[in-house]
Formats: sequence, C-alpha cells, structure tokens
Amino acid sequence: MKKTVLALLATLVLPFLAFAQEAQAQAAETIDDKINSFFEPITTAVESVIFFTVSFGDYTIPFVLVWLIVGATIFTVYMGFVQFKGFRHAIDVVRGKYDDPNDQGEVSHFQALTAALSGTVGVGNIAGVALAVGIGGAGATFWMILAGLLGMASKFTEVSLGLMYRNINPDGTVSGGPMYYLDKGFKEKGGSWGVVGKVLAVLFAIACIGGSFGGGNMVQINQATNQLITVTGGDGSFFSGQGWIFGLVMAVLIGVTIIGGIKSIVKVTDKIVPFMVGIYILGALIVLGAHVTEIPAAFGTIIDGAFNADALYGGIVGVLIQGFRRAAFSNEAGVGSASIAHSAAKTDEPISEGIVALLEPFIDTVVICTMTALVIVITNYGGNGAEWAFNGLNDQSIAQIDVTSAAFESVMSWFPVVLSVAVILFALSTMVSWSYYGLKAWTYLFGESKMNELIYQILFCVFVVVGSAISANAVFNFGDAMIFAMCFPNVAGLYILMPNVRRALKDYMARVKSGEIKRVD
Repeated sequence: MKKTVLALLATLVLPFLAFAQEAQAQAAETIDDKINSFFEPITTAVESVIFFTVSFGDYTIPFVLVWLIVGATIFTVYMGFVQFKGFRHAIDVVRGKYDDPNDQGEVSHFQALTAALSGTVGVGNIAGVALAVGIGGAGATFWMILAGLLGMASKFTEVSLGLMYRNINPDGTVSGGPMYYLDKGFKEKGGSWGVVGKVLAVLFAIACIGGSFGGGNMVQINQATNQLITVTGGDGSFFSGQGWIFGLVMAVLIGVTIIGGIKSIVKVTDKIVPFMVGIYILGALIVLGAHVTEIPAAFGTIIDGAFNADALYGGIVGVLIQGFRRAAFSNEAGVGSASIAHSAAKTDEPISEGIVALLEPFIDTVVICTMTALVIVITNYGGNGAEWAFNGLNDQSIAQIDVTSAAFESVMSWFPVVLSVAVILFALSTMVSWSYYGLKAWTYLFGESKMNELIYQILFCVFVVVGSAISANAVFNFGDAMIFAMCFPNVAGLYILMPNVRRALKDYMARVKSGEIKRVD
C-alpha cells in the first residue's frame, strides 16, 4: 500500500517539481504575485465574513474571538468548572489508571492527547506569543492564561461529544468529531433539527478540509522552510529559491506516516511532542534560572500591565484583546479539531476522554505560551526593550519569531538553532495531525473507502510541496481563515448538545466516586 501511494505521489509531484524549479529560477516573484492576485479577492471576501469586527469603545475585536471566549465561559459555568474539579482525574486517566483493554478504539488516552496537542503546539506558541506580548505588553500574558483556563471547558465539551457520537467502522477504525455529533446529535432531537445538524456538519467538514490544506499544511511547511533557510545561511542558503526540495523530503516523510492512519500518526506524535515540549520548557527554565531574582518583578509587571488603564499599549481592553487572541488562536478550543483525534481513543466512557482533553489548553497555553511570554518579559525582550518589539512588530521590520529568539539567545547564544529545529519538528507534527483531521472530514463528505482516503492523502502531500515552493500570503491567510470558520458551526452545536454532556458528566463522576468505575493501580 505504501509503495503504491509513494509511486502515485511521485507521478503527480515530479512534473510539478520540474516546473516549480524552473519557475522559481526565472520568475518566482512574478508567480507569487499572480497567485496572490488570484486569491486576494477570495481571501478578502472570506476574511470579511469570518473575521468581521465588533466595536468595544475605542477598540474593535474580531467576532470570532468573542464567539470563542463567550462560549468557553458558558461551558465553564455550565459544566461546574470541570477544568478544575477534573484536573487530577485527567492526569490519572492519561497515566492509564482507568484503562480497560477491552474498550473499543485505536489509540491510548496518552496517544490521543499527543496527537491533538501536535495540531496546536507549534509556531504560534513561539512566534504568536511574541506578537501578543510585543504589541499588547506584558499584561497580555495574564489574559492569555485566563483564556487558556476557560478554553479547557470547551475542549472537554467538544471531545466528550466526539466520543458519544463516533462511528466504529467494520475494520475497527474510528471516525468521529464535530461532523458526526452535529449530524447524529441533532437528528436525535427530531423534526427539522436533523436538517440543521446536517447543514452544520457539512459546513464544518468543508472548512476543516480547507483548513487542513491551508493553515494545517501550507502555512506550516512555509514557515518551516523559511526557518530552515534562515538557519542555513539566509539568501546564501542552498534552499534559498528552491524550498521545494525540503518540501519534497517533508512530503515523503508525511506520506509514509499518514498512510497507516491514526495508529501510524501517533507513533510520530507521541515521541515528537513530549520531546520537543520538554526541550523547549527546559530552555525556558534555564533562561528563567539565569534571571531568578527578577521573577517576582516580572510577575508584577504582568499583573500591572493587565489592569493598568494607562498602559503603553492601549489600556486594559487592548491588552486583554491581545492576550485572548493568542490563547484562542493557539489552543483552538472551540474549533473542534481536537475532537477528531480524541474520538479514536480506546474507551467506552466518553467523559473520560473529554476530561483528558481539558489538559490540552493547559499544556499549550497555560504552560508553554506562558513560559514563552515570561522569558520575553524577564529578559526585557532579549535586552532590546519593549519599544523595539512594539515598533518592529508594528512596521514588520522584525519577524515575530525573532523576538522570542532574541530572548532565549540573551542567555544561550546557541539556542536559535534549537529553536529552528523545534519550529521544523512542530510543523511536521502539526501537518501530520491536520492530515488526519482533513481526512476524516473528507471521508465524511465522500464516503469511507480506501480510494477516497488515498485521494486525500496524495492531495495533502502535493500541497506540502506547493507550500514550501511559494510565498503567497493570500493563500496562507485563506487557509488560516478556514480553520476559524470551523468554530461557528461547532460552537453552535455545542450549545444545543451540551445538556447531554452535563448529564453524562454527573453520571460518570458519581460512578468514579462510588468505585463502579474501577481504578487500576
């Protein structure tokens, strides 16, 4: 099977590579301009719908951000602050303390968690945080943490539903996620609810496929390619002007990985994610250790910046928006993507996997994003000062990742190389996970068959090469917009179906407390 896919991939990709190499050598800028010109009106139209803004005093805020944060707040209250009450139990479940080998599914709780985490932990935790803190000031960190804590309830709700309404296929594989709980959950309510659910499910699936090719693929490989070029010599790099070579290598690695489905994917993510997260946090701890006496002052700066109405960066609301934006865009709570990966977990207790999933925003935002922000603040933006970051990010004279890199480099001169490797590996794991999300959305629309899976996987690998060869921002922005388009049908569905989750949560926790659900020590 793998040889067949690779042969088909080579047949489709090699002619494109010949064209891409010649085109880049002769008129790369012209080609990018043409692609941008074609996609610009499409992207502008899509973004105007998905990212339309609402006014809040002197500020404007994307409605998608309001949609996600309000939803997370409602789910937090409605589920009885499950992210705090269920946190310890979540760790026990991930450790296998409640595993039953006879349960249906394809992967362990831990593997499902790492697969979902690999789709969110990435460049946003490194570069995106720099943008939030650089533009919003240190106070953005406080609001970022708060949004991450609220997002844990969104993840719990959507993942629990994913397990409740998943399909177990005849061959033992699993298909789940928002497409299925929107479709099947609404149908249970009877009447016209079934039609509404089907429409929402189809809209979600279309957006998910677009997001998998764009934000989950081309954006990731493009950033990884640019980082590789930077670390290997910039304009003098071997890869400068021929990034497609790196793209081809990555496409082959991804193709070999994703052919085996979620079982093959988690063999990659359950190694890459813990390793790279561990290395990154270790680096952050070294920096913080070098500035250990300044940590209390740094926290004071963060708290003061979060509530200081006269703050340099626009006051409380402006800082709040920057912090909430980074958290929501980083952990994707409410987007629904993680529900697809978690649906494959081996368990007959949907709530148990929902509780595992609430760890994602905690790890992604409360731990990793906060560590990044603290390193930037405590090193005074790598010794360059807040004004350097603010002005440079506003006029785009410095890249977002350069702020984070400068902060780490101020203590460890060699860390930018490690950071570059981290960006590439995080991009690889993100693409692998998003290939699975897109695949399940694809088979929901076109049917569960090996041929349909093969078609999607080949297309995904082709887009890896395309993303490494072009620099068409309009295409990348379109892909990002499609990811956030997923949250509108998903959160709407969560509001309608959340009573099902609360009833199941009360029942599950009662059975855990009574000992009916036995702990394995």
